[in-house]
Amino acid sequence: MEKENCFNQVVYPLTKKGEIVQWGILSIFIFLVPMIIPQLIGVIFGKASWIATNSQYVVGTIVNTVLIVAGINVKGWKQIAGLITLPSISAIGSGLIFKSASIYTVYMIPAIWLGNFALVYLYRKLSVQKKVNYILTSIAAILLKVAIIYLCFRLFTLVTVIPGTGKIFTALNLSMGMNQIITASIAAVIGFGINLGFCKRQKAEV
Repeated sequence: MEKENCFNQVVYPLTKKGEIVQWGILSIFIFLVPMIIPQLIGVIFGKASWIATNSQYVVGTIVNTVLIVAGINVKGWKQIAGLITLPSISAIGSGLIFKSASIYTVYMIPAIWLGNFALVYLYRKLSVQKKVNYILTSIAAILLKVAIIYLCFRLFTLVTVIPGTGKIFTALNLSMGMNQIITASIAAVIGFGINLGFCKRQKAEV
């Protein structure tokens, strides 16, 4: 019952139609971002530019922001599960973010899903249900997500499923570690503003 209540509590309750619209928009957005943003950045700044070759920072920030919004205002575990799984499928399938390392990131999909779930769940459990301070919730959620993803990555390198040396290792080591911290932290700042917006709108309607 506690889990059910957790997944059905949100910051800003919507009508049934509103919930469907919100989930639909977020789902389409989070699926398309890994495919469209890297190409868009390449067109605007040039394919050889730093931001184009490091598009994960932009894509990761946007994806994490959507996941945080899901954590605070998307009702239902099935809806949340959809948002958790879509971005990694899109990113790896398009091959635009991880490029030559994309084949190896396939092994990381379950870990990425689990890390995303941990991020969303802690926001829902701590910030929404237990009313824990947003900053403390963000720190806990980000650290848990990164720990899950990075430890799984290191495990795969130890059993040689993923190369433990070379350019691919260096790229994935950064992508599954520090980049996760950076993008999730920026997303938490953006999410703070969105959370405030939800709260103010709710109070205005009371």
